[in-house]
Amino acid sequence: MKYLKFPILPSFIFAVAVTLTSCSSISVNDYSSNKPTFIPQEFFNGDLTAHGVVKNRSGKVTRYFSATIKAHWQNGIGTLEERFIFNDGEIQNRVWKLTSEKNITNQFTATANDVVGTGNGKFSGNTVNLNYVLEVKYNDSKINLSVKDWMWLLDEKTVLNESELTKFGFKVGGIQLVMTKN
Repeated sequence: MKYLKFPILPSFIFAVAVTLTSCSSISVNDYSSNKPTFIPQEFFNGDLTAHGVVKNRSGKVTRYFSATIKAHWQNGIGTLEERFIFNDGEIQNRVWKLTSEKNITNQFTATANDVVGTGNGKFSGNTVNLNYVLEVKYNDSKINLSVKDWMWLLDEKTVLNESELTKFGFKVGGIQLVMTKN
């Protein structure tokens, strides 16, 4: 009879273990053996095009866009000049500056005209992860959104990009796009 007193305890422990492991975050190092190898200095060099969608917090597509990207490197600093054209006619320009971290392999910092502070990027295998705070227009003002940006090199000319946008830790939207080297 005493063995039947806590029959759900093993199930409870299993449920807690599953919950804790499902909350673990993905690391760029999880992709270290994936090929082809994503080297930002090589892919982001020359002319690129991008096509994508913006989604609201529930995942519904709210906007479409196309972009051109002119990328080059000089003295270890990468410059990405992006021009976005949205389906509603809005045009946005962003200029990224990517700088390799000295004495640290596979890491870089990133700044842009609408990025608050400095973003931190890492790359491993076929993957790049960049985290930053983006200032965006919202109604008649601007708000800051945290961005978790993931890029996967699919082949030497194609990158799949997925960004999660959050405010106060809550998902408020997302962006999905494909970049292609010309």
